[in-house]
Amino acid sequence: MANRVIPVASKLLKNVRPLNSASSTTISAISQPIGYAEKAPHPTATTIDADPSLSSFDDADKLFASVSTSRLLRAALNLHMVAVEPMVDVGMWVMRSKLMQTPLIKDVILGMIRSTIYDHFCAGEDAVAAGKSVLELNEAGLRGMLVYALEYAGDNEACDKNLQGFLDTAESTKSLPPSSVSFVIVKITAICPTNLLRRVSDLLRWQQQDPSFILPWKRDTFPIFSESSPLYHTLEKPEPLTPEEERDLELVHQRLLKLSQKCAEANVPLSVDAEYTSIQPAIDYLTYSSAIIYNKDDNAIVYGTIQAYLKDAKERLLLATKAADKMGVSMGFKVVRGAYMSSEGKLASSLGYKSPIHDCIEDTHACYNDCASFMLERIANGSDAVVLATHNVESGRLAMAKAHEIGVGKVHQKLEFAQLYGMAESLSFGLKNSGFQVSKYMPFGPIQLVLPYLLRRAEENRGLLSASSQDRRLTRAELMRRLKAAII
Repeated sequence: MANRVIPVASKLLKNVRPLNSASSTTISAISQPIGYAEKAPHPTATTIDADPSLSSFDDADKLFASVSTSRLLRAALNLHMVAVEPMVDVGMWVMRSKLMQTPLIKDVILGMIRSTIYDHFCAGEDAVAAGKSVLELNEAGLRGMLVYALEYAGDNEACDKNLQGFLDTAESTKSLPPSSVSFVIVKITAICPTNLLRRVSDLLRWQQQDPSFILPWKRDTFPIFSESSPLYHTLEKPEPLTPEEERDLELVHQRLLKLSQKCAEANVPLSVDAEYTSIQPAIDYLTYSSAIIYNKDDNAIVYGTIQAYLKDAKERLLLATKAADKMGVSMGFKVVRGAYMSSEGKLASSLGYKSPIHDCIEDTHACYNDCASFMLERIANGSDAVVLATHNVESGRLAMAKAHEIGVGKVHQKLEFAQLYGMAESLSFGLKNSGFQVSKYMPFGPIQLVLPYLLRRAEENRGLLSASSQDRRLTRAELMRRLKAAII
């Protein structure tokens, strides 16, 4: 039996194409770095296919043409594993249990995580490893959004330490090929204590209810709320910031401005992630105040994030862009569906209010597509920019059609599609093959620091993980095709 299996395996390996072809993918971050001279050229408006069809998204042979069989098999196993909800539940329980307090057991658990979901969804343990993953993406014609995966800080000392990590991330992009890194990503909770974000958000919400309520520390910003924005988080008039809190808030401003300046020097935009609605007003306030300073001369350095699953998303987007126009500020937005669905619903319910999230997925899709269309119109007629972060094929198709309707050349350099690293590979490569700029959201950092990110992704994105059926179907189809080719 063994003598019969070996020739088949040998034939299968011969069918595997080398990884340095222009259509290679990045299922994990373990390949050797690719030399600069080998990278595929970035698409331009003149190379974009005139047909906005997504039919190529189902052609597994073309999509995974240069992915090694071993890596394709590993991707299929990982995607299947995270799609099994009981397995996700067990994994989350283990990672939060007292087992993680026992050194030997903890090492075993971390080893298992590292060789499975960490290698699949994360770009490496440090900026050097992440840079190698970026090079691999660049060779495949994709770009990287570098995410130093820190999400929370309790005091100023931790915030300053985290800031240095983000500054180092921006600095590291200078040694990578031009345009291979599309964005540096930051979570404000990593450079501002959460309690201060809550206090500032409460004060901003109260001022929205009572315009006579004066906030002496408030800088220039864009509108943060719309008429439908949830204000139930702040049920009582908050106390003013103490002098110490005002000093801490000024330190946060300085941290974000310093990071914005570093990104401007590195010629890579900074995208500020959205978070919970309880603290999002402060995040938007800080983001917009920095954008007003750095988004000059038709060049958006600081991007905000709009979560389209929120009922007030389109209204807030309209208000912010209108204010930016009046101030002569170029604005960039990343449009996402959202990642805090279960927690937002529970909080609103506990306070006796309806969820701020759309009542059905169809409304969320409609809001996302509406926001995307609105931003495409703006970048065709002005100086704004947009990242359309989506795993939804229909949203991708609609955005492509809209771009062609407007004239792709008018929006190409200001439009970026994005998907999570290790997910929606067929969508990423389908969009790339159609000539659009496409990035992968690439978290990196020591596994202990990235665990909160992995836990949150598992808990808040169950639907997304289980909905990766297209990638699972296509990877299985390609594996079966290769197996049949090897046997025949």
